[in-house]
Amino acid sequence: MKYLLSLLLLIGLIACSTSQTSKYSKIEYEVGPCFGFCPIYKITVDTDKNAVLEAEHFNFSQGEGKGDLDKPREGTFKSKISSANYDKLITLTDVANVKSLSDSYIDKRIMDASKSNLRVYFSDGSKKDIAMTAGEKPKNLTALITFIDELKQKQNWQKVN
Repeated sequence: MKYLLSLLLLIGLIACSTSQTSKYSKIEYEVGPCFGFCPIYKITVDTDKNAVLEAEHFNFSQGEGKGDLDKPREGTFKSKISSANYDKLITLTDVANVKSLSDSYIDKRIMDASKSNLRVYFSDGSKKDIAMTAGEKPKNLTALITFIDELKQKQNWQKVN
């Protein structure tokens, strides 16, 4: 019994010493307007897997026309990200190695595209802000922002206001 208790205590200590805190305090992705009916939104995910969607326009419709812009803002929504999706978000952020990326992937030749910003807040207090438009970007950055956009579509959003 004494050996079993010692073994369980050892396993518990090893588990505690190998658990990691996230190197990111939150991840934000914001998409601005384009010359058409592009979704305008900001999504924020924190370390507790809480997601907040600040939806402006065209997030829940197919963009019936410019009159949509006269309608009220769609609202603020919240959701809880599944552990699997959160782990994938963190993995894709790690693989993108955002600290090493350029601050701007703006292609000035593409005039009608949305401007977007990826902001990664690190647990050490630092932040990386990457401005983007359509055009060439590193493949791993594209995979990360594509996943965030897909995540926005998959979540069961609860309207806050």
